[in-house]
Parts: sequence; structure tokens; C-alpha cells
Amino acid sequence: MERTRVFSGIKPTGHLTLGNYLGAMRRWAEVDQHRSQALFCVVDLHALTVDHDPARVRRLSRQAATLLLAAGLDPELCTLFVQSHVDEHARLSYLLECVATDGEMRRMIQYKEKAAREQQRGGSVRLSLLTYPVLMAADILAYGTDEVPVGDDQTQHVELSRDLAVRFNQRYGHTFVVPRATPPKVAARVMNLQDPSSKMGKSDDSGPGIVYLLDEPEVVEKKVMRAVTDSGRDVVYDPQERPGVANLLEILAACQGGNPEVLGGMYESYGALKKDTAEAVVELLRPVQARHRELCADPAHVEGVLRAGAEKAREMARPRVDAAYRAIGLLPA
Repeated sequence: MERTRVFSGIKPTGHLTLGNYLGAMRRWAEVDQHRSQALFCVVDLHALTVDHDPARVRRLSRQAATLLLAAGLDPELCTLFVQSHVDEHARLSYLLECVATDGEMRRMIQYKEKAAREQQRGGSVRLSLLTYPVLMAADILAYGTDEVPVGDDQTQHVELSRDLAVRFNQRYGHTFVVPRATPPKVAARVMNLQDPSSKMGKSDDSGPGIVYLLDEPEVVEKKVMRAVTDSGRDVVYDPQERPGVANLLEILAACQGGNPEVLGGMYESYGALKKDTAEAVVELLRPVQARHRELCADPAHVEGVLRAGAEKAREMARPRVDAAYRAIGLLPA
């Protein structure tokens, strides 16, 4: 019996954060790579949908791959690679654009939000910002993916992948596995420490509210101790009425494997909660940072892992993408 195939990716648009680790990376390392045939990808092509510095994209792509290894991804257990190293992603993306509709793209929540921000800044909106969900669908469908572990902000993209797979199969013959989203159960969304109504995003400009995976311990402590809390003095877990405290309790629970509601009853002051949360985050990140330093001292190892991963991913994706080309009516090369 074949193992479930899992695919997920991380975009190199900023330095990776505690939210990335607790919401995705730790689960990939501790669960997904052990129970499934797992592929993890630095989706660098997705970083080109907005204005960017080429050198920074390269640097962040390398850093993301290194941090994924530092977080515990094992090339013996999973396939780790960079999206642009596997041509099948772009090859399949165009075919799926020929199946998707303009209305589907314009309904994407992230497109609406990002396009509005770009227009407010006076910038032009790139066509790729509209169409990149199709590329994301290609990322997933090229590998016969069964499950896509994503946060709740990405489930709409997985639904698009499902719709495109079903539509392609109905029109041109069964070619793609129809994937499903598998959101994590705990700490799916770590919120910004200075604005608990917003996700702790790596592309965010609000540095004081974001704990980066490579922040020094004293920086982590300062950010957590300065986290926004709520009116009142009682430490209770109430995400609606007390989002700041709830965020700290969720982070502490995710670090220690506890329950945020139970933890809320153990504290009499915000200061004590912040102190314990800061210490828990520092200890959580310590081994990741140590391993990252080791890997940075051996860049040839990281490059070798990515090269081998791309070759393995290519071998998995090419037969299905070639089949899609034949199914849709293109002459074989």
C-alpha cells in the first residue's frame, strides 16, 4: 500500500517567523515526513508576484531551505527542493490557466487584499499576482498530492486546486489526484504580538510584533515582554474579548504542548505569563538556531540536498505533467 503523498511550500518573501515554525515547519518535521511520502518546497516563483530585490529573493530562498533542514526535515525521509529548479511547475501552470476562469482568480481573497495594498501604494498590480493561485495548484497537482498541510488562510487555494483537478479530469480524462487541505490542530495561526488581530507574517513590516526564527534570545525576550495585552488584569483564554492574552497563551501552549485554557488559570499577572512565554520561545528556538549555524558553515551540503531533491521531484512530477500535455491535446515531443 502506497503512503499518503503530502506537499507543502514556504515562500521566501521575508525572514521565517515563529508563526511559520509553530504553524507549519514543526509539524512537517515531527509528523508529516514520518507518516507520508512528503515533499517540501521553497516556492521562489511565488516571490516574484510583487516588486522584489533579486539578490534578496536568492538570499531568503537559501535561508529558508537551511532553516527547514535546521527545523528537522531529513532528506532521507522527505524531498526538499526549490520550486524553480523543477520545470514541471511552470509547464503545468499554463495548462491549468487554460482550465481556470478569470472569475475564479478575481474571487481569491489574497488577491483582493494584496492588489488593494499595491494600489494604495501607487504601484501597478502584476498579472502574476492574479494568476499565482494557478501556479500553486500546479505545485500541488504535479505530484499526485493527497494532502496539503496549510493554515486556514490558504485553504481557498487548495479548494481551487481541487476544482481545477476535477474540471481537468472531467474534460480530458482522469489525470490528477484531487487533494485535500489538512489544517494543523494547534497554533494554526500565531498572531502579531503588537497587533493580535493580524497574523504574524514574514512579509509584515511590523518588526516589534514578529519573532523571527533567527532572533537572538534577548531580542525574543524583549518582543514578548512588550507584547500587547488587553484591558483587565485576569489572565483568561478568550480569543474574542482578550486576543492579546489569548495569543500569548496559545504560543506558550504550542511551545510546551499544553492547553491554553488550562494555562490561563495558572497565572495571576500578565508579567508572569510574558516571562514564561519568552523563556519557552527562546528554548524552542535554541536547537533550531544551533543547527542553522552548523548548516551555514557547510553550504555545499545544503546545495547538495536541494540538487538531489529537485532531481527526485522532477522524476515524480514529469510523468503526470507529460500525461496532462497529452490529455489536453498537445503533440508529444
